[in-house]
Amino acid sequence: MSGGGDKIRVVLAEDQTMVVEAFAELLDLQPDITVCATATNGADALAAVAEHDPDVLVTDIEMPRGSGLDVAAELHRRGSRARVLIVTTFARSGYLRRAMSAGVTGYVLKDAPIGELADALRKVHAGGTIVAAELALAAWDHTDRLTDRERELLRQVADGATNRDIARRLHLAEGTVRNYLSAAMAKLDARNRTEAAKKARERGWL
Repeated sequence: MSGGGDKIRVVLAEDQTMVVEAFAELLDLQPDITVCATATNGADALAAVAEHDPDVLVTDIEMPRGSGLDVAAELHRRGSRARVLIVTTFARSGYLRRAMSAGVTGYVLKDAPIGELADALRKVHAGGTIVAAELALAAWDHTDRLTDRERELLRQVADGATNRDIARRLHLAEGTVRNYLSAAMAKLDARNRTEAAKKARERGWL
């Protein structure tokens, strides 16, 4: 990882060490880009941004200790100047919606040629917004009709909580929990609460 000058300074976050190292080497070959730090989880990505003050954070979505979307949302909350480019294999409608809400300005596919990824990075750095066509189309496949409360309960279900557990944690009556989950199941055309949580997660709504 080289030093900077007037180059675009980048922090890379990706949970697979071999992938992040290869990606860093390829980006460092670009004449106007330098990778100043890498991270393999969300917490380290936040720390790296705080320490190095990069122009752009390039991050995967699914990482331990905080997803790329969690990191983007936290940077947005902090008012960080770093712009965020999501590089993902997941063309899920809910992910794109959440990314835009978190202030992400770039959302591209991981298997794109390095030249395309570098161009996307440059556009994001220059103040532009870029979303890969395949990901934009996927965003129209399913509209997220879940309420925030239904989403909250389905996250609990996905983590293995029973209705009684959820009622206790959220200070709700068990009947109320059942009603919320029944509504979510209907919206997702799911046969049970577990299938509803699975479908919601697959679509990136949780």
